[in-house]
Amino acid sequence: MNENIIGVTKTFFPPLGEYNKYLERIWKNQWLTNRGELVLELETKLKEYLAVPNIIVMNNGTIPLQIAVKVLGNGGEIITTPFSYVATTAAIVWQNCTPVFVDIHPEYLTIDETKIEAAITSKTTAILATHVFGNPCNVEAIEKIANKYQLKVIYDAAHCFGVNYKGRSIFNYGDVSTCSFHATKLFHTGEGGAIFSTDDELIKQLFYSHNFGHKTQLDFHGLGINGKISELQAAMGLSVFPYMSFIINERKKVVEHYEKFLDFSKLHKIKIRENTDWNYSYYPVLFRDEATLLSIEAELLAEDIVARRYFYPSLNNLPYCQNVKMPISDSVAERVLCLPLFVGLETKDTERIVKIINDCL
Repeated sequence: MNENIIGVTKTFFPPLGEYNKYLERIWKNQWLTNRGELVLELETKLKEYLAVPNIIVMNNGTIPLQIAVKVLGNGGEIITTPFSYVATTAAIVWQNCTPVFVDIHPEYLTIDETKIEAAITSKTTAILATHVFGNPCNVEAIEKIANKYQLKVIYDAAHCFGVNYKGRSIFNYGDVSTCSFHATKLFHTGEGGAIFSTDDELIKQLFYSHNFGHKTQLDFHGLGINGKISELQAAMGLSVFPYMSFIINERKKVVEHYEKFLDFSKLHKIKIRENTDWNYSYYPVLFRDEATLLSIEAELLAEDIVARRYFYPSLNNLPYCQNVKMPISDSVAERVLCLPLFVGLETKDTERIVKIINDCL
């Protein structure tokens, strides 16, 4: 790989010596999986840092979604957003539920809560909405609708590590929230994820669901799969954890440079919902049309700068979904591009990125 290429993201690697200290503990304990000492320590630290009552750390960010849909979807129709990563819709279909798409808000890019009620039928069991790029949905409106129709609410909060809304962790909204700890995310365990719920009884069901359904070694609560995270992954998470303030601050500097120098008379940015403490997880910009996006993407790539069409395509166009028109999501997906954003992205590089985009515009 060309070392001079600027990728859209870059994994944060903690000092090797700090990671090795955790590996030494693993070797001393002779314990690699099945919720060892490091996994429990990581959950305790994350629970305190995120101010959540319950957390189960898992082996990736998709398994929590699949478990949530399995437990709460009951094989019914699930109202969801067409503007998200493919895992959101795939989890619904994989669990033999039916995704029912509702278009998105043109500025926040989250599901348009004003269109949810019209999509509810007698088969609707849940709402699965995504906090897009760490930007919260209208959680109050969604909760009101869910209560009215007795629906469960699952939030795909893959991008939301550290996001607070109205002074509360975004993970404390809905019946269940999920997060990704993938290597490209703000906080990571290499591969990993987590599930959250403020419902103490529900979290028990989610827990045994990620551990084959075990009650004891020989007895079972019910059906489950293997969502357990390893000690090696937990070691990475524990090594990254002390650097969270540094990571967020460094990413904030990059975002502030983009916001100061990009020509927003000719492009648009996502509108962050009011009362949100954002985490600078991604930096999407929206061009006037797809042709402009493709031209600028090509110009950046010619300079060894990789931006990403994230999310594309709009999920209502997936081959295993009923193809329905979602005018706003279809349009946004054609015009949105995430710019490079990671710890270590130098000012001279953000200046190059800004100049290329502004010159093309």
